Amino acid sequence: MIGLSDDQAIAYKHDASHPIIQSSHHLLSLTGRQWVWRDTDDRQVMTFAQKYGLPDMLTRILVARGVSLDEVENFMNPSLKASMPDPSHLLDMDMAAERVAAAIMGGERIAIFGDYDVDGATSSALLVRYLRSVGSDPVMYIPDRMKEGYGPNTAALLALKERGAALVITVDCGTLAFEPLAAAHAAGLDVIVIDHHIGEARKPACYALVNPNRLDETSAHGQLAAVGVAFLLTVAVNRCLRASRRETPDLKQWLDIVALGTICDVVPLTGINRALVAQGLKVMAARGNPGIRTVLDMAAITEAPGVYHAGFVIGPRINAGGRVGKSDLGVRLLTTDDDAEALSLAQELDKHNSERKAIESMVLEAAMAQAEAANPEAPLLIVAGNGWHPGVIGIVAGRLKERFHKPAAVIAVEGGIGKASARSVSGFDFGAAVIAAHEAGLLVGGGGHAMAAGFTVEENKIPALIEFLRGRASANRESGNARKLLLDGVASIGGATPELVASLEHLGPFGQGNPSIRLAIQNVVNLKPELVGEHHVKTLLIDRLSNARLSAIAFRVAGTKLGDALLATRGKTVDIAGQLRLQEWNGKQSVSLMIEDICLSG
Repeated sequence: MIGLSDDQAIAYKHDASHPIIQSSHHLLSLTGRQWVWRDTDDRQVMTFAQKYGLPDMLTRILVARGVSLDEVENFMNPSLKASMPDPSHLLDMDMAAERVAAAIMGGERIAIFGDYDVDGATSSALLVRYLRSVGSDPVMYIPDRMKEGYGPNTAALLALKERGAALVITVDCGTLAFEPLAAAHAAGLDVIVIDHHIGEARKPACYALVNPNRLDETSAHGQLAAVGVAFLLTVAVNRCLRASRRETPDLKQWLDIVALGTICDVVPLTGINRALVAQGLKVMAARGNPGIRTVLDMAAITEAPGVYHAGFVIGPRINAGGRVGKSDLGVRLLTTDDDAEALSLAQELDKHNSERKAIESMVLEAAMAQAEAANPEAPLLIVAGNGWHPGVIGIVAGRLKERFHKPAAVIAVEGGIGKASARSVSGFDFGAAVIAAHEAGLLVGGGGHAMAAGFTVEENKIPALIEFLRGRASANRESGNARKLLLDGVASIGGATPELVASLEHLGPFGQGNPSIRLAIQNVVNLKPELVGEHHVKTLLIDRLSNARLSAIAFRVAGTKLGDALLATRGKTVDIAGQLRLQEWNGKQSVSLMIEDICLSG
């Protein structure tokens, strides 16, 4: 039995209310999405069950998600030992590691130049903590989003050289910084680029370029976030130091930082990423990092933190400084060992996060109005506005993607120049599209990866850019999958128990590439739908046959097709799709449903 206690295994084998049933029919929801159940092969299910003894529901989900028989053990119990690649397989990694090790042993000044988002902050924090542990005193530099923009700039690199830096390591940026890195090279400054954004055919003038997504790379680990690449660098540097008989730190102590960056950058939680997050969340639960511990305490999080807490509690606060405050606050929070300083920094970031929410609300309202007025048949959304704050456009793009289930880009225009953030859906590689648009002469610059990208565009080229990107989205046959809702099975209200939710958690960590288990609760009465707060709709679902009840809520749906459909079906028999969530109150556990879609039962 993998991952389940004997008591759980017995319960799920003999209690008929629990198994998740697969459904072969398709439904069209009230929001216009097609419900599609993941396919399973009964022969494979039987083979899995015979080998591992897992409950039928878990076995079917594993098979439907394409987990092979040999992968089950590591999927259920992700380990670094089984998943960790040799860092040396990456181009330039050995050269980079040897240079960093030489700088450490030679007492050279090392500078870390990081991006201002969570991936950049965690990558920077990881390297700062590592270098301090081996006796180096690194300089840390995070550019100002508003004044300097994304990535290395010539003035900052040359200023670092003036401060005594002999080696600069850029993290989560640098692959496309051709002019700044050429200037640094001409000035005699060694630069190592640690990045994961899609590259172009030409490479920057740097000492080493370590990036699983550079065009001449053959690595199978292109899903790594920058913090994952930075972690591989520390593994490689440790190896160099040990070869020189130097003591090296235990790298596992910083996996909480690695997990945070990996989750927040929305990279696929598959392969090595899955292991980094699973093991990193265990480290995070120990609350050894003062900054992370303080944020969790301020948010009154008492349980062991999971993917949700990293992505929606800790991450936004780390990000807040780079969006609307001081760009280095997040890194400082993650690297301090002083509890008083951690509290002061966390409080400052919390204030910036509140400011960010207010700014975001204003931009979101304007962007949503544009999106609602756009052609509903367009395969991709692009909205633009003068005076929109660049620090919140990434969040707004994510909101548009969630609302309209299609790739979305938000452009903040100022002085004839637009700065944009984009978020994508499965099947459309926005990073590759941005690189293509840049090569076509439509952009000043840009880059990213499949699910998230950013770019700079001249205002007068925005119409041509929209046409270009929509053409690529239309040509991509898979982009139509955005209107499909994949379901893992069907469950009854009576079977939606804390034990069921606990068993499903064994298939986590969930995220991009391994989405949370999505179930359909069929033939239930939508008894009491009502607005709560300003944006949410909650209701009570009742099974007509058993009279079992389940509380349910849909977040940020007021005024949307889903919100309107929930309110309009009061008292009617419906099918609801969503994710089961475990709740605790006064020591008691209960289950609720996070609603994603609704159909009329038929």
